[in-house]
Amino acid sequence: MQIEAGTLLKQINSPDDLKKISKEQLHQLCDELRQYIIDVVSVHGGHFAASLGVVELSVALHYIYNTPYDQLVFDVGHQAYGHKILTGRRDNFPTNRKYRGLSGFPKRSESEYDTFGVGHSSTSISAALGMAMAAKYKGENRKSVAIIGDGSMTAGMAFEAMNHAGVADSDLLVILNDNCMSIDPNVGALKEYLTDISTSPTYNKMRDEVWNIMGKLPVGKNFSRSMASKLEASVKGVISQSSNLFEALKFRYFGPIDGHNITKLVDTLKDLKNIPGPKLLHIVTVKGKGYALAEKDQTKWHAPGLFDKVTGEIYKKKIEVPLPMKYQDVFGYTMIELAKANDKIMGVTPAMPSGSSLKFMMAEMPNRAFDVGICEQHAATLSAGLATQGMRVFCNIYSSFMQRAFDQVVHDIAIQKLPVTLCLDRAGLVGEDGPTHHGCYDVPYFRCIPNMIISAPMNEKELRNLMFTSQLETTKYPFVIRYPRGEGVMADLQKETMAEKYPLEEIQIGKGRKLKDGEEIAILSFGHPGNFAQAAIRELRTNDINPAHYDMRFAKPIDEEMLHEVFAKYNKIITIEDGTTIGGFGSAVLEFMAQHNYTAQVKMLGIPDRLVEHGTLRELHRECNYDAQGIVETVRGMMSDKVRLSELMG
Repeated sequence: MQIEAGTLLKQINSPDDLKKISKEQLHQLCDELRQYIIDVVSVHGGHFAASLGVVELSVALHYIYNTPYDQLVFDVGHQAYGHKILTGRRDNFPTNRKYRGLSGFPKRSESEYDTFGVGHSSTSISAALGMAMAAKYKGENRKSVAIIGDGSMTAGMAFEAMNHAGVADSDLLVILNDNCMSIDPNVGALKEYLTDISTSPTYNKMRDEVWNIMGKLPVGKNFSRSMASKLEASVKGVISQSSNLFEALKFRYFGPIDGHNITKLVDTLKDLKNIPGPKLLHIVTVKGKGYALAEKDQTKWHAPGLFDKVTGEIYKKKIEVPLPMKYQDVFGYTMIELAKANDKIMGVTPAMPSGSSLKFMMAEMPNRAFDVGICEQHAATLSAGLATQGMRVFCNIYSSFMQRAFDQVVHDIAIQKLPVTLCLDRAGLVGEDGPTHHGCYDVPYFRCIPNMIISAPMNEKELRNLMFTSQLETTKYPFVIRYPRGEGVMADLQKETMAEKYPLEEIQIGKGRKLKDGEEIAILSFGHPGNFAQAAIRELRTNDINPAHYDMRFAKPIDEEMLHEVFAKYNKIITIEDGTTIGGFGSAVLEFMAQHNYTAQVKMLGIPDRLVEHGTLRELHRECNYDAQGIVETVRGMMSDKVRLSELMG
């Protein structure tokens, strides 16, 4: 399906083309850009509401700044679709987030206009400051602009960068895009602080009057620019405390202004471009602007999938039988079940209550489940603090984001042997979000820490039982449970019947389970890919190949008794995991083999030692060769003599 851009937008293949149109035409261009995003995302999918909210800002930035010489750094990157379309990628935009197509985020290898690769929050100010400092050192008149949302501003890293920027004396502009949202509504004192600034009628009226007066004051012999600057600061301090937070960090604060007023944005950015030093422009926008349903339910329309742009109907897959529950929902409902039985249980998540499904517990038990904002480090140490007081805390963080709290897990949880349960949602390959969001590395970086238990359920029942085990008083150490994005495999496990049909059972820590005996070759799986192994085994039976299958459950402590059994009986072994093979579960098996002087032919299947780009899960599992087909091919390769004999006899 060919999607046509509007009259003005189809003329723009670079920011140079954008600068050729008149200021009066920018309103039309913004309308066309917003409509093009709606048209493409409704048909091809992707993140949606965030980019609609910054259409005017994207146009204004490329209209005023000399990009790519002047450098724009987007935070997270969900909001960068307009930026991509304006910088030569309009015609390729329908490939966004598709296998071998455009990335869903800014990516340096994709375009010179993407100055910094992003996907995780709160990196923009640090990166833009580094660029500004380099420009100053090299004597370049290059401008650096960080575009950060109020959700990302809650993270400590943003304030670390601002603390440095205030004394670095570099030419940096921070644009604070204030829409009260990240994926879910923002939380915390900063959110309330920014709301006070942007909604105070007294402050805004007085600010406008002061700015008008300042604009009319004579600058000359009796009234210097220095005096004007001092008067401005004094008046700000008298009439409002709103700018003190940023100005205390030595940023000149401007705003708040309407982020959807393209004329005001262009004029303001033009003025700020000529003001040296660190500056912060506070703009107020609406996430989902221009699409009524997205404005009304911003969380739902953050990334809705395919939809009818006229009716707003979000297309669902047609299914003949009920789909299995998503792992995240099994987690969410099991949390409530556990918490009802154990009043010490609490839940913590850093800004992912919907994505992790902790929202269910937050709604039912608001005093026991908490969204702490985009603060993974704080989430981990908060959990540790709660644990010192006897609470059994489930800290749910996406695997990819858990990387940001590594030190807190080592220093605050593991060294102190605190029994915090770390639930790593989206472990393994995650699909269209690509390498910034793949959960590849948690097994290696947790496996090297003493006092850690690392587990992965093969299915939803196992997830429930691992959660149950982790909160028992007999469990004394930090307990990692990693599970993938999306549906499980058990269609008969549903919300209404899971407690009755699959009652919670303790799993012995460090013990796997033998699912099937076999001959000559054994498959050792860790987590959800065990289901790929079962599918492969069914196909292999047609060649009279009969692999054994062990669901190991734990990468640490690994089931040594089971491994002794495996190495004593089989001389061909395949390990399968949904994580990097470097230092992961397969490496743990090889270490055991070396320590106990076993010899065997071992093949490790998992995420290879390279960056895996974006695509559907099916495409990426196939590419990495640990789907059912990849397992079949690996087994046949290791059993090639038997396969040839079977073919000759067949």
